[in-house]
Amino acid sequence: MFLGHYALGLAAKKIDSKPSLGTMLMAAQFIDLLWPLFLIFGIESVKIEPGNTSFTPLNFTHYPWSHSLLATVCWALLFGVVYYIFSKNRKGALLLAVLVISHWLLDYITHRPDLPLTFSGDEKFGLGMWNNKILTLATEGIAFVLGVFIYLRTTKPVGKKGRLLIWSFIILISAIYIMSSFGPPPTSEKMIMYSALGQWLFIAWAYWIDNNRTAV
Repeated sequence: MFLGHYALGLAAKKIDSKPSLGTMLMAAQFIDLLWPLFLIFGIESVKIEPGNTSFTPLNFTHYPWSHSLLATVCWALLFGVVYYIFSKNRKGALLLAVLVISHWLLDYITHRPDLPLTFSGDEKFGLGMWNNKILTLATEGIAFVLGVFIYLRTTKPVGKKGRLLIWSFIILISAIYIMSSFGPPPTSEKMIMYSALGQWLFIAWAYWIDNNRTAV
């Protein structure tokens, strides 16, 4: 899942407006932000296998340190504790920890059985929504629209920049999702690693957005 994670990060602003949108999206995408780093250092692995599912050609062969349920819970605790240390915002810290864990739960819905429970990676789970491309596109699209709607109702722009930044973000994220859904598969595993690192730019963009919007 891609848009679904961003949808939850956007919608979470209604629950607690204190954490920046950048922090919300970082939490919602945290294990995907770690994943390319683990690929680069050879700790985890992925293969390109067209037809692996009808939605993605990627075969996530080994990623227990970023995507196992146990690892996700550990990352969630770490994320929440670090945020609390700097903010003293208990509600926000709990919300961010839940957002980190939500990533695994949404992936459980979409992935085929490739999500490990523990660091050993022996038992793997997934409901396999990616095997139905139309259902995947519809579910993520609806979720993203709802997330954007909630965020826009929860915040208001401070000048024209606040409006321009959020809408350009929405359009770019949507365009990338559509192109990746219907475009050709990646040409190499190395391309996957470095393109996935680009997600950190979206996090920086989200902080920029939030600096130019205020809670309603």
